[in-house]
Amino acid sequence: MTVSPIPSRDAAYFAALYQANPDPWNFSGSPYEQQKYLATIAALQGMHFNRAFEIGCSIGVLTQLLAPQCDFLLAADIVETALDDARRRCAAMPQVSFANLRVPEQWPAGPAYDLILCSEMLYFLSPEDIVRVAHQTLASLTPSGTVLLVNYTEAINEPCGGSEAADIFIAAVSEVLVPAYQQREAKYRIDRLQARATAP
Repeated sequence: MTVSPIPSRDAAYFAALYQANPDPWNFSGSPYEQQKYLATIAALQGMHFNRAFEIGCSIGVLTQLLAPQCDFLLAADIVETALDDARRRCAAMPQVSFANLRVPEQWPAGPAYDLILCSEMLYFLSPEDIVRVAHQTLASLTPSGTVLLVNYTEAINEPCGGSEAADIFIAAVSEVLVPAYQQREAKYRIDRLQARATAP
């Protein structure tokens, strides 16, 4: 495994970004982000989920789109001010709960999830921490559950590149989960993983 010269980004790194701009990646206004979110939802192919866990929900734009497909959705982020915006955005959706967590150090306890979503967050982690998240995901996923990875693939100054992060995660779960759907666009990739027994 490649060892990144950059450690996983910490809470202070993200807090500074949100202090400078409450929507630092323009999730709410960018046509690129809107198209990517629609592609993310489409990758789930209309599936409905009993319990879903979204890691790195930011201000909740994708959370709001995902929630109608979930009976319960836990959306987590490392920055409390971003979660405040997400709570306001999803206030009319009682099935959505929010938590201030930093993975992999913090991980929710409780029943297993049938969807775990990592959208645009894995590459902020070191390769070692991506493997930890992958193993935590396996431990928290129902036997027929779904994992959805979305990663920006242009050059970035982060602990991992987006494609590298996705590949590390997929390799770490490969004994149990395999890609059932993969989409490659100019600036991002989507990988939907399912148990070997249930993948088409």
